[in-house]
Amino acid sequence: MTRYNIYCDESGHLEHDRQPFMVLGAVWCPEEKVRESAVRLREIKARHGLPQDFEIKWTKIGPSKVQFYLDILDYFFDDDDLHFRAVVINKAIIPLEHEAFGSDHDTWYYKMFFLLLQHLLDPEAKYRIYLDIKDTRSQHKVRKLHEVLCKSQYDFRQEIIEHVQQVRSHEVEHIQLADLLIGAVAYANRGTGLSEGKQALVDRMRQRSRYSLTRNTLFRESKVNLLQWQPRRSPA
Repeated sequence: MTRYNIYCDESGHLEHDRQPFMVLGAVWCPEEKVRESAVRLREIKARHGLPQDFEIKWTKIGPSKVQFYLDILDYFFDDDDLHFRAVVINKAIIPLEHEAFGSDHDTWYYKMFFLLLQHLLDPEAKYRIYLDIKDTRSQHKVRKLHEVLCKSQYDFRQEIIEHVQQVRSHEVEHIQLADLLIGAVAYANRGTGLSEGKQALVDRMRQRSRYSLTRNTLFRESKVNLLQWQPRRSPA
């Protein structure tokens, strides 16, 4: 039975950060390929004169590192073992969900992570899920997420979803890769940006994926799978 590692991150997740879109994303690959792909990412860093512990991060993209980030993006598309899924949320319509179901933003945030991850799970496989650490108080919600995911798969002994764990992004290359891909999707959905470097990354991701990044992809798309979230109650 294949075991997969899933690495999760987010952009614009704070309730009042003035970002119009929230994007939750996950990179996943077979566990047996994790080390190989991490080594390849470090090799790209070395080829560009960067230390192994340099953190791949969307906010670090600047004119001097555009080619480095393009190479990282191309590596993702060239490696058949790496996959990406994201849920894109227009934050202007989130209050409709809160009003209809009486949820607070923090609880709703983890419901969105459930929506992100549920699509990826196969009862014939095993999973280990890693989330970029949000704050020191979120561990109990991570345990709840694990519990809800297991129930959705009738995995009461946690034999399918073996664990859900928080990690620090600067220590895990695959979460850094998720950050980059999420950043490109968020930038594309905002539609306005002044960074030529970041726009080059968006253009390359559109070219390689053959998707606009602003619409839903095919449901069974496995390389770049995108969902534009809609609340359960439509705007008036």
